[in-house]
Amino acid sequence: MIFDLHSHTTCSDGVLNPQELVSRAVERQVDVLSITDHDTVDAFKALPENNGKLIVIPGVEFSTQWVSAGIHIVGLNIDPASAAMKEGVNFQTHARMQRARRIGENLEKKGVKGAYEGALKRSVSDYVGRPHFARFLVDTGRVNSIQAAFKKYLGAGKVGDVKQHWAEMEQIIQWIRDAGGIAVLAHPLQYRFSSTRLKRLLDYFIEAGGQAMEVISGQQEAQQAGYLARLCAEKGLLASCGSDFHRPDTTWAELGSFAPLPAGLKPVWDVF
Repeated sequence: MIFDLHSHTTCSDGVLNPQELVSRAVERQVDVLSITDHDTVDAFKALPENNGKLIVIPGVEFSTQWVSAGIHIVGLNIDPASAAMKEGVNFQTHARMQRARRIGENLEKKGVKGAYEGALKRSVSDYVGRPHFARFLVDTGRVNSIQAAFKKYLGAGKVGDVKQHWAEMEQIIQWIRDAGGIAVLAHPLQYRFSSTRLKRLLDYFIEAGGQAMEVISGQQEAQQAGYLARLCAEKGLLASCGSDFHRPDTTWAELGSFAPLPAGLKPVWDVF
């Protein structure tokens, strides 16, 4: 069976709506899909109860900070309608909208007029993130690609790189667990930490109540998967996997297109 436990829709920063994502997952022969939009569970309002043979696991991806670094925590098998999830989504949505306004203000000071309003128009939900500002910058001719928008305006150290006061990791994990879910450290290699620092993060995550980590995130080299598998086993965590799918034109993050979990690990779906 193919488990893809990390994917995104237009409810956050993906380009396919929930039904389109489900249809693509079926085409890609995924058996179990988790939709894990950033700081929102709106996708589950738009899905029919019956998705054929595909099993859809409710999920979410929350942002937080650890030692000044942005970290993502995925919640799997949550109850989207629970009081805890509603509280978490409301808190994070408010924080994200504050951040979006500040990005708009900063771009305005650099001569980019109407950026906040433009980003809002390019979102189909309450989620407004840097990808929406990037699309505005492309559409208005400021840059010729999404990548250029991040390089010039939105990437690390640029005018649109606005830090946000997300909820603390302990609070996020509590929301996930109170919603009946499993807290998973998302894509550990994306943080570009040294081995020592990544182990420190995992220890902090575990102490805060974290239960699993993504060992496979999209297409990885075998050496990377092996390294994360050893860390997962060493720390006694459950193992998860997913594409982190956002759009069809990213072959390295295509639905279901990644290596299986290395042997010897306890898959997170064993406790669903």
